[in-house]
Amino acid sequence: MKNKKGFILTTTVLFLFFLFFASHPALAAKKTVAKQPPAAEVKQHNDAQDEAADEPSGAHKASDQKTISKNPYLGAILIDAANGKVLFEDNPDAKGHPASIIKLMNLLIVLEHVKNGSITLQDKITITAEAAKIGGSQVYLKENEEFTVDELLYALMVQSANDAAVALAIHVGGTKDAFVELMNAKAQQLGMTNTKFHSVHGLPPGKDQLPDVSTPRDIARLCQELLKWNDVLRYSSVKERPFRADAAEPFIMRNHNHLLGNVEGCDGFKTGYYREAGFSIAATASKRGVRAIAVVFGSENRHVRDAKAKELLARGLAELVKNAPPVAARPPADAAAAQPVGIQKAVAENTVADKDSVQISMRTLKIIGISAAAFIVLIVAIFIFKGGKKKNFLND
Repeated sequence: MKNKKGFILTTTVLFLFFLFFASHPALAAKKTVAKQPPAAEVKQHNDAQDEAADEPSGAHKASDQKTISKNPYLGAILIDAANGKVLFEDNPDAKGHPASIIKLMNLLIVLEHVKNGSITLQDKITITAEAAKIGGSQVYLKENEEFTVDELLYALMVQSANDAAVALAIHVGGTKDAFVELMNAKAQQLGMTNTKFHSVHGLPPGKDQLPDVSTPRDIARLCQELLKWNDVLRYSSVKERPFRADAAEPFIMRNHNHLLGNVEGCDGFKTGYYREAGFSIAATASKRGVRAIAVVFGSENRHVRDAKAKELLARGLAELVKNAPPVAARPPADAAAAQPVGIQKAVAENTVADKDSVQISMRTLKIIGISAAAFIVLIVAIFIFKGGKKKNFLND
């Protein structure tokens, strides 16, 4: 009988210990962290997705360019997207190399051609050998493959695909040079007086080629113009998307804009990098009906560039929200507000009741249930132990 009692007590203690281990928040948190990859692996993955991929291997050797990047940046500007009012500027007319940011101009010109009816988003583009051989960041287009304009625009904005940029340019302009002329004409029309494009992709120039040139102020004007188009944010806000979705192993495109998902309200626009140019970004975010645009040009470090852009957007949105005029009374937009008065009253009463009610999380309920089960097991064990002891006494 002593062995039986010992077995019951041992089993009970082990069971209670297991319940405590499984339900204790601190221990559960440790268990969750252990499943995550080491920090070194996470950093390696993030670095692999950096826009340094925009620069093809050995590209910097083909150019006589001098490095112009600075710490924290070459120049920066922050504007109100609604009216272009400058909220902050620091050397905003500094001339730098925008790199892949020039793809924002590609997007604008393509959307203008869609609007005027010369092309459609569903037009099929047959990939040329010229487009297929472009290096740097790409979706690995192959000669004679076919993709829609819409698919290639996603590749342009999400993956910053240089091959997609060339394919779109040839489809719209006939040749890359003709498309560059369209880009420069549009820049002048927008008042981007310090901008000169020489490529359709923003890659570092080869021998006897000139680099693309622009300024933070000019890029901010381009961004302000882009916001007039509904489709722009549809492309620029995507963090990840498959290309060749029907393939057995689709190519997963990942956006180089690390502010997406990390800065509240951020839904665009574009980053740019190659060695001599440094790290640049044109970013936008909205909050409570206002929107700010920040451009940071020519930073020596990607993390510094992103931190400065994040800081500027937060500063701009705070100022714009603070100074925003009161919202005029307007008809309710949601379905609940459009219901009859009696129903609105009932909903309001229920809402108040909900606020007064006690909210219990699922984890709390789980812990309560486990504790109750443990208590019952303990009572049963005590009962069995006492019953055995009484039986032994009578037998004695």
